[in-house]
Amino acid sequence: MRWDALFADLESQFDAIQDGDLYGEVADRIRAEVGKITVLDRLRGAVDTVVRIELRGAEPVQGLLTRVGKDCLLLEAERAEEWLIPVEALTAVHRLGPWAEPAVGAVAGKLGLAHLLRGIARDRSPVTLFCGGTPVTGTIDRVGADFLEIAEHSLDAPRRRTEVYNTRLVPTQALNALRRR
Repeated sequence: MRWDALFADLESQFDAIQDGDLYGEVADRIRAEVGKITVLDRLRGAVDTVVRIELRGAEPVQGLLTRVGKDCLLLEAERAEEWLIPVEALTAVHRLGPWAEPAVGAVAGKLGLAHLLRGIARDRSPVTLFCGGTPVTGTIDRVGADFLEIAEHSLDAPRRRTEVYNTRLVPTQALNALRRR
């Protein structure tokens, strides 16, 4: 009978060691997987969620996260505003939830800030650029590899030569956010 108790005790100790090893291995694997998650993966997990974003050199923005590109995100805010925000300009994101999702599809993983800026330039939409200092209003005339040019004019005036009072070149790395109504 004492032998039975000894073997039962040894078996329970062995099971505990195995459970501990398994727990440690699972925890290590989880840490390794979490270490591979990027900011963009976390943002993709929050698509269709209302988030609050803090930006470098601009006021915080709150709205529905609608799309995440390879280096930027799109947010729909109140008053039918769309915000295009480079990931480099983020200082914090609130209300993400615990999810993360990898890029899906060949197109989704490649569309980035330059592509979206070119689309806005093609639409001739009036925009407000936030690039440090005073916001700049006008229409994007062209988008290069690492810059954009904006014809500055009032948001309520169409882009006409008589309305444009300045043309400004802005390096895309200096762009903190773009708002389109």
